[in-house]
Amino acid sequence: MSDPYATRGAVHETGAVRVLPLDAHADADVLHRWVREERAAFWGMNGLTRDQVAEIYAHMDTLDTHHAFLLVRDGEPVGLLQTYEPEADRVGDCYEVRDGDIGVHVLLAPPGEGGARSGWSAQLLDAVVSYVLPGLGRRRVVVDPDVRNEKAIARFLRQGFVAGESVTLPEIDLPDVYLPEKKAQLAFLERE
Repeated sequence: MSDPYATRGAVHETGAVRVLPLDAHADADVLHRWVREERAAFWGMNGLTRDQVAEIYAHMDTLDTHHAFLLVRDGEPVGLLQTYEPEADRVGDCYEVRDGDIGVHVLLAPPGEGGARSGWSAQLLDAVVSYVLPGLGRRRVVVDPDVRNEKAIARFLRQGFVAGESVTLPEIDLPDVYLPEKKAQLAFLERE
């Protein structure tokens, strides 16, 4: 089987996982398939069309503070990573941002034909952490999953993140971006 992502340069590789810059239009079918599933309801994109999803990520590509990446293993997309500068994001209004902080959002692809694989999400998060901490030279990762997303919160805590406060992220209503208010559980992972 050929790797359709082989020619796309990785920004980071850890084991079998490659971190590739997201191509909003080329990757739109994959992203749309993932975000429209009920399991991705906390991403707030369930009702969007493929073109709307592509537009969101094309807009993100114009920003210096927010970036999106496709996580690929053996030629198969396995996750979406978004990084952001907390001081340029609404989460920065909800905690004391330190120099060296970086925010991340991670969406794991649905299980493949073989079903869920034990230890896979931990391996994928290890790749994400190795990219954003030593790879980007950051000191601390912050995550802000929805407080109702108990699976994501538990996954981050098992990965070594330490729970912070539960906060309310303010609504964002701009011409290019709308995000409703969100009750979030902050969690942090320090670079050791």
